[in-house]
Parts: sequence; C-alpha cells; structure tokens
Amino acid sequence: MPWNEPGKNNGGKDPWGKGSSQPPDLDEVFSGLQKKLKSLFGGGNSNRGDSTGGGSSGGFGLGFIVLAVILIWTVFDSPHVIDEAERGVVQTFGKYDRVLDPGLRFTWPRPIEALTKVNVSDIQDVVSEGRMLTSDENLIDISFAVQYRIADPEAYLFKVRSPVEVLLLASESAMREVVGTNAMDFILEQGRGQVASDTRSLLQEIIARYDIGIEVLSFNLQDVRPPAQVKDAFDDVVKAREDHERFQNEAQAYANKVVPEARGQAARITQEAEGYKASNIAISLGEADRFTLQLNAYQLAPEVTRNRLYLQTLEEVLANNSKVLLDVSSDGNIFYLPLDGRSPTAGQRVLPPLRSAGNNSLITTPQTSNDSRNRGREGR
Repeated sequence: MPWNEPGKNNGGKDPWGKGSSQPPDLDEVFSGLQKKLKSLFGGGNSNRGDSTGGGSSGGFGLGFIVLAVILIWTVFDSPHVIDEAERGVVQTFGKYDRVLDPGLRFTWPRPIEALTKVNVSDIQDVVSEGRMLTSDENLIDISFAVQYRIADPEAYLFKVRSPVEVLLLASESAMREVVGTNAMDFILEQGRGQVASDTRSLLQEIIARYDIGIEVLSFNLQDVRPPAQVKDAFDDVVKAREDHERFQNEAQAYANKVVPEARGQAARITQEAEGYKASNIAISLGEADRFTLQLNAYQLAPEVTRNRLYLQTLEEVLANNSKVLLDVSSDGNIFYLPLDGRSPTAGQRVLPPLRSAGNNSLITTPQTSNDSRNRGREGR
C-alpha cells in the first residue's frame, strides 16, 4: 500500500516527515550544512536561536588550537643540529634543494621541507668473494674487501637507487678484469699487491662514471687460493718451486764463499811469485856485481885474492860439517865418532877436544853441554 494514498493518514509513517506529502528541498539541506560549517569555524551564528553567540566562540577556540598545533610543530621540526661528520640534505616537497653544513640549521617543517643527515666521515666496507679465470686459463678463489666513504651526499642519495650494491658489482667487475689479464702464479705469489692496486684504480674509474658519490679508500685481497679440487697438486708445485729457490740460494751462498777465497789465494800466489821473482833478480844482480868487484880485485892482486877466496870457501864448507879434522903427528890419536850420527843443533855448544892423560893426543867429540853428563869419556 503506498505511503501517500489519498484519504488515509497511514499512522504518521510518511518517511518524508511530519506527514507531509512533499519531499525535502535539496537546496535547503546544503544551505543548512553550510551554515553549520561556518558556525563551527566562527563564520556566523547558528540558526538554533542562541542569542549568546555560543557557536561563534566554539569556532574561535578550535581555530586557536589548530594554530597552536602548527606553531608547536614548526618549533619542533624546524631546527636541526648537524654533527661535524655529517651533512644535511634538504628536500623541498620531495625535490633536492641544498646541502647544509655542520652546526645549528633551520628548515621549513615537514611536509614542506625534509632533512636527511648523511655521515661523510664514517669509513665503511663491503666484502665479496668469487671464483675467477686467469689469463693462463686457471681458476682461483678470491675474497676481497673494499673500504669507502661517502664523498657527495647528493649523488649518494639521488643519482642511483642502491649505491652500495653498485659499488659491490663494480668491484667484482674490476677484480675479474684485472685477474683475467694476469697469470695464476703471478697472482698467488709476488703479484698480490700489484693486483690490488690495479683493481682499486680501475674501480675508482668505474664508480666515477656512475657518479654514485662514493670514494674508494682501499682495496684489499683477503684470500687468494686455488680451487679445493686442485689444491693438493698446487701445493706440490709450490713446494717444488720453493725447493728450487732454496737450492739456488744455497748454491749462490756457496759460490759467494768459495769464489772470494779462491780469488784471495790466487792473488796471494801471484804476489808471492812476484816477490820471488824480484828477490831472485836482486840476488842475481848482487852476485853479478860481487863477481865484478872480485874480478877487479883479482886483476889488481891475484895472489891475495886467490888465498882469500880459498879461505872463505873452506870456512863455508867446514862450518856446516859435524866432523872435526885434526892435524897431529902423533900415532896415538883416538877419534870418537858419535854412533847415533847426530850433529849439534842450533843453540848447543860444542865442547873442545880433550887431551888424554898419558900423552899429547887429542880426543875429538861433538858432545854438547846438554849431554855431557850422560856420556862417558874414553881415553888412554
């Protein structure tokens, strides 16, 4: 049954209100809503017949609260203290605006401006490892660490999405390029420092092209080793190489010891030969000069010179003879000859020949003062 059937009241159940048969006007509804909003913010009086102006004072109180909240938020969010090791990157409505230096700095509160602090002095590192191919087609396992710091806060925050990941990928790429241009033995032994230096230079060039705002401070090779599958064979090769170098060092040390000694002996023999040569020449020249002088003396006095030479020759011959020659006319001479055949040595005194008690014959003996007490005397 319809609500607005003619002639019936329908018990006052008309949904449009107060039993009216007409729907409400939409303009009146919006007009009433607008008046309520104005009265809420102090824009006019309410239509409720309040003669004291309560709606206007309520709107003023709410506006004061909003203004106080904005002021407090500004005081709380505008000042910023930036440390010495930091830089402040300011964004205005999400767009990069400027970089603030250390100290007390002010910005517009959020969401107008936002401040991001970036530490530019802290040294950080990334570590990576991998298996790489050398120039002589061998595989080696390498682990390395890269130390870096943030040099450009703007580029670090806005140039790339993940600068640390870009740094890690660039370091692996640079490491593979350097390893691929060097032999395995060079990398594993004496070339580790050179490989690390070349990789660092190449890595710095790569990240400079990407402009990620990072400065590489050091590149260190933590571990360089052959794969586990060939480690035993590689250890044997390394041991053989070490033995080869040890043998070479020992041989070089022996040569360094023997060669100078041989050279010294050769120099000594040469000097002795030179001295012997000079001595013989000097003696020969002296003998020649002496013979010349004797010849001159002989030509001046032949008889005297002949006798003197004869006596000098006998003196030289008899001085080294252990026998004593006696010129006696008696037939009773007894000659004593030592049975051991020894002759007096240097420093011993030869005793003079003794006379026997019965006659004038002499006893000849080479006895010395040292053995005179131990030998008996024979004579008649």
